Amino acid sequence: MTAHYGQPLGRILCDLGLITAEDLLAALGRQARTGAPLGRICLAEGMITEGELRDALAAQFGVEACDAARSPPDPSLSDALDPAYCLAEGLLPWRRDGQITVVATSRPQDFAARLPEIAGTLAPVRMAVASAGDIEEAIATRHGAALAARAETRVADGESCRHWSRPTPEQRAVTLALVLSAAGLLLLAPGIFFGALFLWALVSLALATGMKAMALAARLLPRPARTPPRLPERPPVISILVPLLDEGDILPALVGRLQALDYPRALLDVVLILEETDEGTRRVLDTMTLPPWIRVVEVPDSRLRTKPRAMNYALDFCRGEIIGIYDAEDAPERDQLIRVAARFAEAPDDVACLQGMLDYYNPHSTWLARCFTIEYATWFRVVLPGLARLGLVVPLGGTTLFFRRDVLEALGGWDAHNVTEDCDLGLRLARHGWRTEILETVTQEEANNRLLPWIRQRSRWLKGFMITYAVHMRRPLQLFRQLGARRFWGVQLLLLTATTQFVLAPLLWSFWAVPLGLPHPLEGALGRETLIRAGLGFLLTEAVAVTIAIVAVRSTAHRGLLPWVPTTHLYFPIGAFASYKAIVELMRAPFYWDKTAHGHSLDAERAPRGAEARGLRRPRP
Repeated sequence: MTAHYGQPLGRILCDLGLITAEDLLAALGRQARTGAPLGRICLAEGMITEGELRDALAAQFGVEACDAARSPPDPSLSDALDPAYCLAEGLLPWRRDGQITVVATSRPQDFAARLPEIAGTLAPVRMAVASAGDIEEAIATRHGAALAARAETRVADGESCRHWSRPTPEQRAVTLALVLSAAGLLLLAPGIFFGALFLWALVSLALATGMKAMALAARLLPRPARTPPRLPERPPVISILVPLLDEGDILPALVGRLQALDYPRALLDVVLILEETDEGTRRVLDTMTLPPWIRVVEVPDSRLRTKPRAMNYALDFCRGEIIGIYDAEDAPERDQLIRVAARFAEAPDDVACLQGMLDYYNPHSTWLARCFTIEYATWFRVVLPGLARLGLVVPLGGTTLFFRRDVLEALGGWDAHNVTEDCDLGLRLARHGWRTEILETVTQEEANNRLLPWIRQRSRWLKGFMITYAVHMRRPLQLFRQLGARRFWGVQLLLLTATTQFVLAPLLWSFWAVPLGLPHPLEGALGRETLIRAGLGFLLTEAVAVTIAIVAVRSTAHRGLLPWVPTTHLYFPIGAFASYKAIVELMRAPFYWDKTAHGHSLDAERAPRGAEARGLRRPRP
């Protein structure tokens, strides 16, 4: 036993000269407000290092301190406990001392509770203290490949697209019947074939517009008055996953935006996820000094290299009970995490996910960026809030997402093979009885403002929508039972119409031949009167879409984009090219992740903030 055995940690740190009395008082004040462990507070505030905390805890508990640099863990013990369990509990079998197994822990205060779980395998056991970083590094070194392989298959087979090339017998039968019917109709009666496509394009447009109109009506219903966000009495630890790939140029700006977040540092765990082969981002990271609450987790390389695979791998290394997602170019509101913690503390138990609102900080860079910003306003200010209030399935966005960790892990995390893992996860949450709420907090992103990158990004989204729809419709009756009638048909409206609208866009555009007095190729099959009525319906849906977009834009800080709303009629048909690329990739490379490059518009610091970003205050002149 040491002289410091059983002494308060703060006194030990002061006695060792690691912190001053003033530091201790400040740390104790933060502990009273947040409930965070004193050692974690001192570490997060930069008062001490991980090694110094390890030595102080070892002295407090009267046990050995394990230093990975001086005493690496015994390789023969590496398989004694499940690595995922060790990461979750902060444990690592370190070495043998005769018949005794020395197990290192970064949480000595919890070790007694873990003894019954490990004694059967390792007894007799003696505790030692190691830093959390050393334990995680040792596990990653020995078990990284196995954890990476597990990350690719966390989601259950029946809800994953990884067996895309092995369809069910029902899918084979339906696909074959549809292909043969379409081919026969095209050969024998091409007029009827294209007429049927034409009518479906119009019907799907009407259904999609009707769904948006219902979402708008639900969005405009009275809502509870907003109250200023306040930290819960015992705020949770929040882990933020930030996947990186070729993000060296934007990395300094990202770290600056993360440092601007207003949340207790001892309860904030930011994980930058680095691909093993990403040398460019690594070189930039090597030149930076990260704060203690930001760390890097490196993902072992694999033939499959997707964002959801990387997040699945990093999930095991997270320390929080709430898991959040940011993209590298994100600029979240300063109080966003306080709002997240406050809402989870108040929300019903079946609310497993909070989706923040996304906006763009470069809407004036190009015409494409203006239209993209208008589209995002419609999606995040009208459609998603409306779907949530109607009790329908909410297809998640890829960032500013926050989950209850236990629910996320129970669902298997993200489908590592799905290129729209966010949409898929939103549907899986609903299938298992969980709800998503839209949180009124805004994250500014970088709009894809160049044509070819926009097409590549949109093709990935559409390919993912197609895959997600096909995967969850493998067993339509089971999906119907899990979702119920209203949400089941809502999924049909959302995913089926979203893809067919882009694929059949040229047919819809052919309506303009009618008011211009030009001959229409389907006039003989459908008749002039039918075409005129269909054309009027087309114009009506366009008018409704413009109205919804105007309402959405008026609820943001981008009211200057209102004159550009009618030009989105020229913007959406570009998606047809993306849809054809998606169909080709669906057959040739279903899991290929066509990554979006970031860093072309780094003016996030001039973006609207707070009430202005949420559309509650007019933008500054």
